[in-house]
Amino acid sequence: MIKKKFGTAVVALLAMQSLFAQDSTKSLTISGSVDGYYRYNFSNAAGNSNNKTSFTNSQSSFALGMATIKADATALSGKVTATADLGFGTRAEEFSYYETAAKSSLSLVKQLYVTYALSKDVKITAGKFATHVGYEVMDAPLNRNYSMSYMFTNGPFSHTGVKMDVTAGPVGFMVGVANFIDQTTSTTSTKTLIAQVSGASKNGKVKAYLNYAGFFGSTKEGENPTYGVIYNSAGIPQGYVGLKSLSQFDLVVNATVTDKFGIGFNATTQSRQQMVGSLLPSGSWQGYALYLNLDPTPAIGLTLRSELISDSKIVYPSSFGAKSIFANTLSLNYKVGPFTLIPELRFEAAQSEIYSKNDGTGSKSTATALLAAVYKF
Repeated sequence: MIKKKFGTAVVALLAMQSLFAQDSTKSLTISGSVDGYYRYNFSNAAGNSNNKTSFTNSQSSFALGMATIKADATALSGKVTATADLGFGTRAEEFSYYETAAKSSLSLVKQLYVTYALSKDVKITAGKFATHVGYEVMDAPLNRNYSMSYMFTNGPFSHTGVKMDVTAGPVGFMVGVANFIDQTTSTTSTKTLIAQVSGASKNGKVKAYLNYAGFFGSTKEGENPTYGVIYNSAGIPQGYVGLKSLSQFDLVVNATVTDKFGIGFNATTQSRQQMVGSLLPSGSWQGYALYLNLDPTPAIGLTLRSELISDSKIVYPSSFGAKSIFANTLSLNYKVGPFTLIPELRFEAAQSEIYSKNDGTGSKSTATALLAAVYKF
């Protein structure tokens, strides 16, 4: 099935290339990437990879990440642009988890949108696009760490809707409305409000982005996309869960200190208001991550990511299960043209025993080694 879908996608992209080549005012660029990795968690716990973030849920095995193919088209001398971005593999399936669960071919669509420029400073975009929230992104070639942060994993992945971008020199503004978070198609009326304000220093060495994503859902069972019944081990209903509203504010700052050293910072807070009678508590969790990026040579880069997650009420038990987690990841990027080799070490410590040892007992800490290969074209 995947082979058939991949073949159809390639034929469609080649047809687009032929169409756009007929007009000199149009252009089409094809790009893509492939990635894979080997991961070993030193606890080597049976049936538990001790991984609680996206895309690297394997243990002592080689694994495929994702193959992507992306077409960027322009028309009317750039006034109209379109992007078709397709992904194949575990990484893409987790990114489009709603469509993957429904066995929909839309799970292959990472992004699919059209942009129309009302002027050089105002653009309207409609379709599915990756979220603006957070420091990290889905595609491995665009991150310096291969494993993902807790903030990326537990924030939004994508939005399907319409947005407007306005720029005025170094200042930018975006506002939009989309389906419920991460849903390409939606069967409810619940919508997500998205927004961003960005700015930069006069010399361009410091850039900041203040992001927002939130929704206010219905309290009715059939109209709330987060509603679900909780069962015990005997299959007996114990109650329900369901979000009445969610609001996430997110700050990203990038600073270029020298031509070889840069700093990234990401802070986020997500407030979750449960429906009356829900088994889960209302409250908020916060995350903070510092990225230290060193490039001693054009071929070698080092990144240390230190991340702190605070969830005092455990409002997100399926992902955290601890009131706090401190994770440190050191990644080396060795680049040979379009190829990057990423050896990585990761150490995590939590307030409670959310990890497993190889004897089956719990642990408050765990360590992991990973080797990833990334190629982009």
